[in-house]
Amino acid sequence: MTALLSVEELCFTDIKPQGWFRRPKKFNLGPIDFAINAGETLAIIGDNGSGKSLLARLLVGAEKPSTGAIFLNGQKLHHNNIKQRCLNVRMIFQHSNESLNPAITLGSILEEPLRLNTDLDQAAREEKVKQTLSLVGLMPEHRFFYRHMLSDGQRQRIGLARALVLDPQVIVADEPFAALDPSVRSQTINLIMKLQRELGLGFIFISHNLGIVRHISDRTLIMQDGMVIETGKTDVIFNWPKNEYTQKLVTAYQTMVNA
Repeated sequence: MTALLSVEELCFTDIKPQGWFRRPKKFNLGPIDFAINAGETLAIIGDNGSGKSLLARLLVGAEKPSTGAIFLNGQKLHHNNIKQRCLNVRMIFQHSNESLNPAITLGSILEEPLRLNTDLDQAAREEKVKQTLSLVGLMPEHRFFYRHMLSDGQRQRIGLARALVLDPQVIVADEPFAALDPSVRSQTINLIMKLQRELGLGFIFISHNLGIVRHISDRTLIMQDGMVIETGKTDVIFNWPKNEYTQKLVTAYQTMVNA
């Protein structure tokens, strides 16, 4: 069976200037290989600076890989085909509040991807916006709201709606629950898992929260210094970690749970 999304020998070299008389800072990511199927969740974990968010940007097309390729249903995703990427691979951001323009209505925020990437007329776009709001547990009337009128949980649902409005096949979520309190976080996790089952989405979830990772992911990929150091089924990773770094992560998690 062809994987929904696969990554082969993906590499990226990030060079950042450091000012006068200082050498540029160089970070090498990869090579990275993985594949996910429809309805499957892959969790990516690792310390800050391990390359998790950089990998997310490569997957959604915000960065162009130095080498390697990304495939969707066996077809290569070309970096210069922005529409193909926007329609099929969407992202949920960590800070939903910062990613929503406070000056325009939520309906306009959700309509913009449809206007830029589809041939739907205005009436069809408005109907799609209402359907998507309902899908994430909000009311059609929320399209008239502004950012400041929503709770944190509702803002994250709008972030999810913006990712879903183009009917993508893959969702990439970079720490989507970090800013939510525990009760809202639980509701949002359950909503995402429900939608994934119903829509058959592939879900790539980047997180530091190993409890959530263990709860929602089918497989886990561990990164350190831009490299994949271990990958496998989540239950296997948590019960029989092989790499020393993975063992430390799992031990720290188990100590916290048993405290």
